[in-house]
Amino acid sequence: MLRFSILFVVLLLGLFTIEVLQPVQANVILPFTAGIAKVSVFLIEMFDTGVYSAGKVITDIESGFAVSIEPGCNGVEALIILFAAIFAFPAPLKNKLIGFAIGFVAIQALNLVRIISLFYLGQWNMTWFEWFHLYLWQALIILDALVVWLIWLRKLPPREGDDGGNTPPPQPATS
Repeated sequence: MLRFSILFVVLLLGLFTIEVLQPVQANVILPFTAGIAKVSVFLIEMFDTGVYSAGKVITDIESGFAVSIEPGCNGVEALIILFAAIFAFPAPLKNKLIGFAIGFVAIQALNLVRIISLFYLGQWNMTWFEWFHLYLWQALIILDALVVWLIWLRKLPPREGDDGGNTPPPQPATS
């Protein structure tokens, strides 16, 4: 447990430090965020035309309302937390890669729902937009990472010599 805790904190600190570096922001995070905006617009346009994205901003042509997907709203922080939790845990690399890939999809799928719902909430009522943005969705995205990690832990195969706690307790010797 100590090894996991130390490695988890080291990975978190390292990845969050790398994430805020200007070259990483410019060459990885901003293009990734612009991609999220494009996917969001693609999904919105399946039901509602008149929406476009420019970089990380999604705009409704008719109303002029726009949302900008800022750092902390692109799911990267939740991905960093999930990555650190999965890769700090002692498990086979194959399981770690599969778990992170599934978690990546789960977090980004929920984040797309988040972005699209906030886009419509902002056009309807800014008070609700702020409440959902600051309180509900932030917690749900992090909770998503936690749930993915917990499910991943349960799906891990038992380690060698570990029968999952199914060994009956030793019986006292009789004479």
